[in-house]
Amino acid sequence: MNSRRKDNQQIMTGSIKTNHKTWKTIIVFLGILTLLSSICYYAILKLNPTSIYIGALMLSPAIASLITLKLMNRSISSLPWRLKSLKYLRYSYLLPACYITISYILIWVFGFGNFGNKNTIAAWSDELGMTGFNTPMVASVMILLLAIVGVVKNIGATLGEEIGWRGFFVFELRKLLSFEGTSIISGLIWSIWHWPIIWLIYNGSGLLFFHMAAFTLMIMAISVIMTYYTFKSNSLWPAALFHSVHNIFIQKIFTPITATNEISSFWLDEYGLMIPVITSLFAIVFWRKANKENL
Repeated sequence: MNSRRKDNQQIMTGSIKTNHKTWKTIIVFLGILTLLSSICYYAILKLNPTSIYIGALMLSPAIASLITLKLMNRSISSLPWRLKSLKYLRYSYLLPACYITISYILIWVFGFGNFGNKNTIAAWSDELGMTGFNTPMVASVMILLLAIVGVVKNIGATLGEEIGWRGFFVFELRKLLSFEGTSIISGLIWSIWHWPIIWLIYNGSGLLFFHMAAFTLMIMAISVIMTYYTFKSNSLWPAALFHSVHNIFIQKIFTPITATNEISSFWLDEYGLMIPVITSLFAIVFWRKANKENL
């Protein structure tokens, strides 16, 4: 009896020490990330919101995770670099393409915006050297290139975030929390990390808090999906691809090709309401899948 009690005490002591070390690791990561991000946000908000500063911001989670690993005497190779199955890359491409397409079809059907922005088509024609070609041809070529070349090219940027968020942070949180808790907490912190950008875009519009809330809902929803695929694949690559597809399809394809009207700002883009609503429905499915699979 005494031997069993002693074993239980040793297990509890070991668990407390492990939890303490994990919390310390998380706090160090968030502290370094806050410092690095603050420098980048100062440059973005006070100097000039140029792409080079935004690129540095997107690298901050990766740099913070690598520094944290070094301080905790852990190897960089401990991050989930490998990918055992390509099916998770397929899912991570198709899923964001699917929910974004559904969102914008609904936007067009309900008249929150209209398909076919003439200014975008004209700009695409010039960029492709296809002046004089008909609109369907120009749109088809550009969308195809963005969906392939644009996504691959953009992975370099999204990887900077995903090494930190999905490659490191969610695995640390999972040592302490359930799948649900990990998804919600990581999603909330990830969204808060973006808030200064939303402030830059919408401050003074009278809709700052609306757009901030819509974006936060979307981020927390896709956090559930991305965390699911990260744990299922035990790899950071599906999240990097997912993130890239999400950015390209919204920022470079569907939002630019949509002609806006007076109510469009409430519904379009990452800061409108349609994508958060649709992604939340998808997130419920993955929440239940994770529960069923004891993820």
